[in-house]
Amino acid sequence: MRKSFRVKTEKDFQAVFEQHNSVANKMFIVYVMEKPAQKHLRLGISISKKVGLRGHERVWVKRRIRQSVLELKPQLKTDVDILVIARPSAHDQPMDVIKHNIVHVFKLADLFTEVPVAETDTKD
Repeated sequence: MRKSFRVKTEKDFQAVFEQHNSVANKMFIVYVMEKPAQKHLRLGISISKKVGLRGHERVWVKRRIRQSVLELKPQLKTDVDILVIARPSAHDQPMDVIKHNIVHVFKLADLFTEVPVAETDTKD
């Protein structure tokens, strides 16, 4: 994801935390802040040392979260800031389990847009 699609500064993180709009499942906590004037979603990821003591373990989890969100991006709302906080159970999980849990927690947060029904082209 490009840096313009990320929540990076402490000020931005705190603004989203102060909204207190969060949902959680066994692997992730997600905070959401609506920003109607925003043209694209922004994602912030936080991985504590409880998830993995070594830096490369936390980066491993962070990359899988970012990839999962990137694959879901076309289906997500664009006018929000999203913070994903990993819980210790996210450590050493395969990609499909992480993505499944991301989808679950995003559904709880109502972050998906309505998928339009594909029109079928009929040729006479």
